[in-house]
Amino acid sequence: MSLLEITWTDPVTARRGYVVIDRLVRGVASGGLRMREGCTLAEVRGLARGMSLKEALVYTPGDRYVPLGGAKGGVDVDPRDPEAPAVLRRFMAAVLPVLREQWNTGEDFGLRQEQLDEVAAELGLASTVEPAFGLVEDEQAARERLRAAMAQVVDGVALADLVGGYGVARAALEIAPEVGTAVVQGFGSIGGAAARYLAQAGVKVVAVADREGLMVREDGLDVERMLAARDARGVVDRSRLDPGTRLEDRERWLDVPADLLVPAAMSYVIGPDDAARVGARVVVEGANLPTLPEAEAALLARGVTLVPDFLANVMTNAWWWWVVFGDIDPTPEAAFAKITATMRRLVTSVRDAPDLRKAARLLAEANLVI
Repeated sequence: MSLLEITWTDPVTARRGYVVIDRLVRGVASGGLRMREGCTLAEVRGLARGMSLKEALVYTPGDRYVPLGGAKGGVDVDPRDPEAPAVLRRFMAAVLPVLREQWNTGEDFGLRQEQLDEVAAELGLASTVEPAFGLVEDEQAARERLRAAMAQVVDGVALADLVGGYGVARAALEIAPEVGTAVVQGFGSIGGAAARYLAQAGVKVVAVADREGLMVREDGLDVERMLAARDARGVVDRSRLDPGTRLEDRERWLDVPADLLVPAAMSYVIGPDDAARVGARVVVEGANLPTLPEAEAALLARGVTLVPDFLANVMTNAWWWWVVFGDIDPTPEAAFAKITATMRRLVTSVRDAPDLRKAARLLAEANLVI
């Protein structure tokens, strides 16, 4: 049962928006805001519960960052709709009291942090994580650390757009260090970074799906070239691809043979009818809720290892708070070191369980009572 659920109807377009606070810790909660056509209250409710698990999962005794509660927001509109920016502004204005006092949010599917920061500034908020600053000892130092972290760029990509996908790649490499090939669905911040760091570890990324289709190369795609050709929506300019890259229909991403599958875009993309198409022996969920329960059960029955979303993609959220609370310096080196150590600890804690989701949930729920 959620602590708070808000359903908002836009007075201009009749589009719906939702905020769900699953749990408050020290009076605050954390979770991103997504924008996609078809977003529902049930979806946001499930995501908010997942955020409670993510927060609790990364609890480390001795850290200044004591995990927060879980929350999530969603707006039912296509982010490419010309009305979307105005809908977003009206939605955030309507839920401003919650944003100001309880809900720390950030970018999620369909939105960029820059968009949220712009609207927040219009509404008189210095950031989209104002409630958290009330929990730190030195607020000004915390704000300076966050600004410094957000200004970091690594090989042409903002650090903030790398930490989540780096964590996904580390989850894959910790659970199955011998994987040789991978397929990544989605090439935004999570998928793009996961592909980068898998490739750097020697894994051949043989296929990537973005909004416009599937890019395939059996001997390995040039991920860095693709990142340089990527726009703000995670779409790769096909004219800048390696000439050996084959273009196929986006929906065929499940059919490409590979050791590792990383769904890193939308929710609910692997359903019961799709499970039989998965040839990979390891699935690492970069997106939130990409695998329906019936499909997951079928995969587990076949011996497929599945690393659940609230473990695999936890690092974007955790990185923000490690920086804000002062557990790490606002540098790439500190971020990657903390993520590597934390993901190794988490995966080691659950790796021998037959059902990693269940094992990770038990670990998170044990921390919820601390």
